[in-house]
Amino acid sequence: MPSLRLVVDRVLDRAVDFRHCQLLGLTGSTALAAGGVSSGALPVREMPAPDSGPAALGLVGAYFGLVVLIAAWTLVGAAVRGARPPGRRDLLLTLVLWAAPLVVAPPLFSRDVYSYLAQGAMVDARLDVHTLGPSHLGGPLPAEVAPLWRDTPAPYGPVFLALAALAHSPGPASFPADQVSTGVLGMRLVALLGVAAMALCLPRLARHCGTDTSVALWLGVLNPLVLLHLVGGAHNDAVMLGLLGVGLVAALGRRPVAAVVLITLAALVKAPAALGLFAVVTLWARQGEWARAPRLSATAAVICLCVATTAVTTAAVGTGYGWLATLDTPVSPGNWSLTSTLGRMTTALLDRAGAWPAALARFAGPAWHLLGLAATAAAVLLAWRRHHLLRPVHALGLSLTAVAVLGPAIRPWYLLWGLFLIAAAGPGRSLRRTATAASAILALVVLPSGFAPDAAQLGAAVGGGLLAVTALWGADRFARRPIGSTA
Repeated sequence: MPSLRLVVDRVLDRAVDFRHCQLLGLTGSTALAAGGVSSGALPVREMPAPDSGPAALGLVGAYFGLVVLIAAWTLVGAAVRGARPPGRRDLLLTLVLWAAPLVVAPPLFSRDVYSYLAQGAMVDARLDVHTLGPSHLGGPLPAEVAPLWRDTPAPYGPVFLALAALAHSPGPASFPADQVSTGVLGMRLVALLGVAAMALCLPRLARHCGTDTSVALWLGVLNPLVLLHLVGGAHNDAVMLGLLGVGLVAALGRRPVAAVVLITLAALVKAPAALGLFAVVTLWARQGEWARAPRLSATAAVICLCVATTAVTTAAVGTGYGWLATLDTPVSPGNWSLTSTLGRMTTALLDRAGAWPAALARFAGPAWHLLGLAATAAAVLLAWRRHHLLRPVHALGLSLTAVAVLGPAIRPWYLLWGLFLIAAAGPGRSLRRTATAASAILALVVLPSGFAPDAAQLGAAVGGGLLAVTALWGADRFARRPIGSTA
């Protein structure tokens, strides 16, 4: 009997019909979008009961489409490593085809888009989004926000808040219920602009790093996590990564001033993008003609430009600097990040160990979070120590991965922070396989509604996935059948 790895390798190394892969992925994304009509993160007035027939049927259809989409992506990965790999234009067309059904679908896998809309409405209403939560807005919109975040201030910078305010349809701050769908579409268009920027700049980054552009596009933007969470979920990480990617292209093109401005704007969407300034310092010091201490001079110039960009942007938007104080926004109690999970396990052990250890239990979570921050800092320093001279893009990708994995909170789409750049930097075979497996697994762990599943929902999701596996197996057997065979 051949080993499982040998079987998988043989399947992936077969010649793949790229056009069939495109149609297979389109079928998957269409089924996912159709299932999301009754199982996605719908407005509360449109949401069926979780135990209703439409919700269960939608969940089966959504997971059927999700598994088919993941299979199509895996087969495209085999095609890009084959003898006649698809070109950049073919892959970009595939991205458009697979994303199209999700653009018109309800929000999927998260209710964060409603938080974005509420924060945009608060900016329009001149409410302080950095001290107040969406519950202070009034009207029907706060009911759309997940209960955990209704009283949570916004941890986002002025660039994203300005975009959220633009997506908020003109009208009263109460945001009438019939405008919610329009607002969701506006936020999705903002996310699509970010995804477009990612797709356009990734080939340039890959060429600079000596990476095959087809492999980079397949792993970095055709990834199911991009389709599900940046397109379907309309997460603001798309804007952050788009600006970061364009900024790195500017830095590699010997335009350091533009690079600093763009990467600072990315950090004014979500703070982790600020790590990209390390890459600008490295490249600017290498390219510049400084008289003495090139790295020190480049660092000083980057800091001055970053501060100036932040000041001008914040003054123009008018939301202030309160977001700096909300970067430690509390994480959800059930968050499954490494440090949060260890914190909960340690707390439970201390609670059961007796009176004296139980008194220390409340410190377990914060202690693990501090250890996680220390481990993150160490990982970032190690990445730059090993890679900054020759591969700053790779170092940045590893650094952002460390921030996502070791931080106090993690979501499936956080993996894209580093994966987008690691794809451009040319991951080795083992790292590429790890990234592929992680992307496929993380694509399956969140329900289209964004909520934790109960037993019935879990059964429906598993049933939809098994139905997809059965259909794919049957289609493969049919395709392998000899011509003229009746068996």
